[in-house]
Parts: sequence; structure tokens; C-alpha cells
Amino acid sequence: CKGMDSILIKTLAAVILGFVISAVLGKYLVPALRRWKAGQAIKEDGPTWHMSKQGTPTMGGLMFIAAVAIVVLVLNGPAILSGDLTSVFVLLFALVFGLIGFIDDYAKIKKKENTGLSASQKFLLQLAAAILFIVLLRNSGILSPNLYVPFFGVEWKLPWVVYMIFAALVITGTVNAVNITDGVDGLSSSVTLPVCAFFAASFGYAYLHWDRPGSAGMTVFAAALFGGLVGFLVYNFYPAKVFMGDTGSLFLGGAVCGMAFALDLPLILILVGIIYIVETLSDIIQIVYFKATHGKRIFRMAPLHHHLEMGGWSEKKVVFVFAGISLVFCILAFFGVIGRFPVL
Repeated sequence: CKGMDSILIKTLAAVILGFVISAVLGKYLVPALRRWKAGQAIKEDGPTWHMSKQGTPTMGGLMFIAAVAIVVLVLNGPAILSGDLTSVFVLLFALVFGLIGFIDDYAKIKKKENTGLSASQKFLLQLAAAILFIVLLRNSGILSPNLYVPFFGVEWKLPWVVYMIFAALVITGTVNAVNITDGVDGLSSSVTLPVCAFFAASFGYAYLHWDRPGSAGMTVFAAALFGGLVGFLVYNFYPAKVFMGDTGSLFLGGAVCGMAFALDLPLILILVGIIYIVETLSDIIQIVYFKATHGKRIFRMAPLHHHLEMGGWSEKKVVFVFAGISLVFCILAFFGVIGRFPVL
């Protein structure tokens, strides 16, 4: 296949550079966050044993955000200058969500409590970012208003307005689902590692077998995020020295959504985002059931990772099991995607 050696080398370089930049940056960022007293406030209604995490530095997501931005701009620089802007669009989209998270984190730190922006403020900002991104992808010829159904090889043709509503809801829902998953040391980042590997493999496959525009640059983006998250886990794995904060989790959610839509395969999020979905559903089910029964609960505590913790699971066990499930579903998803890109 054309360019296989080149894309493999760039992918490997993106992983290594992403890891090194993130890990090295963390060495300086974590102490700096401590000096700035950027400590995480722990929810009082959360698990009591999590109160020991009170004051752990937050906004650590800045390390992998910086790593991704640097690697994408450096390795994709020549392609970007020649007009291939897909990876830039996705990077900017994720950065907007990271900025929303940063504002939220900063507000929490200033108020010294676990509430920053209101839910409506975050939703409106996220909705605006989602709509602008989808319009940009469509006008750039990257996105079609058709939903490809993995495994079945069929497309559902939707009116553009319907597709826009669908896309906006998927993006805001997924981004907040990633945020909900970020509740145990190393969980959100570990669960997302297989997702990054999936997108790197899918974009690489699309580049080699279908020559999809922007796919080479997006392979680098996904690989850089993978490496950046591994570097972040050096400091975030249990016991965490730093949390990614909303800065990191909203960027992460934006990046995952951006990659799915840049691949023109938003429905694949059902598989690769299975953990995000289950975590969010557990939260919704708990709230609805609690209100409907006037105080009864299905789960010991929601979301699901807290339910399992209260059942005796260690944080490490939760992380390894959830990441393993994510990996299995991402492998399955890849076989559902390759039919989208027939070998030329």
C-alpha cells in the first residue's frame, strides 16, 4: 500500500513525542499547580474515602492538551501549509471545549467548591461550539449529512437540519459523558486510550486504502493524543498526583467527537464510547428512579464506578476492567468500520 512506511513512522513519532512532551511538562506543571493552590474540591455527596483526595491539583489535562497541539502542528505542518486543515479543525474544536473546562475549573478554584459554570452555561457554550464545528466540516467537504451504519454497509440519508440537530446532541452528550467518566484515578484517560488507538488505526486504514482527505493528519492527531494520555497517566494513575479537571475531560470529549465526525462515522461512538454511555446511563437511571420512587436507589451510588467501589472494587480494578471493556469494543468497532473504506 502506498505510503505505509511513512504513515507508520509518523504515527510512532506522534505517540513518542506526545508521551515525552506530556510527561516532561507534567514534571513542572504539577508542582506549579500546587503552588497556585489549584486544588480539586471533592463533592460532599461522593464516596467518603475520596475526601482524602481533597486539594489534589486539577487542570492537569493541560499537559496532554499541549502535547497534542505541539505534535499536530509540528508533524502535520507541511500538510497544513498545503491546505490540509482537517486536523487543525479538530484540534481547535477540542481546544474550545478545553477552554470551557478551564473556565469551569478556574471558577471552582476561585470559589473553593466543586461548582463552576452552571449547567445551562456549559450546555449553551458546548452547543454553540458543536454547531460551528459541524458547519465548518460540512462546508469544507469533510462531512456528509449521511449516517453510515457500521457492519451493515448502509447509509441513512438525513435532511441537513435533522443531521445538525442529531450531531449537536451527540457531541454535547458525548463530551459530558466523558466528563462523568472522570471520577476515579486514571479512569477517563485509560478508557480513552483504546479509543485513540481505534481512531489512529481507522484513519490510517482510510488513508492507505481509500485516500480519504485529511486522514493522514488525523492519524497523527489520534496517535499524539494516545501518547499524551500515557504521559498524563504517569501522574494520574492511582494514587493520582494530579487530576485532568474539566479542562482535560472536556478537551478529551471534544477530541473523541471531533475524530468521529472527521471520519464521517458518528454512529461508531456507540461502540468505542460504550463505557462513557454506560456511566452516563447509570447516572440518569439513578436520578429518574430516585425521583420516581421518592428516595429509592438502583445503584449504591452513581455513576457506575462509584457503585462498584462501594461494592468492594478498588480504583485500580475499576480502571483495568473498564479499559479492558473499552479495548474489546474498539477492536470490534474497527471491523465495523473497514467496510466504509473499500480497498482501491
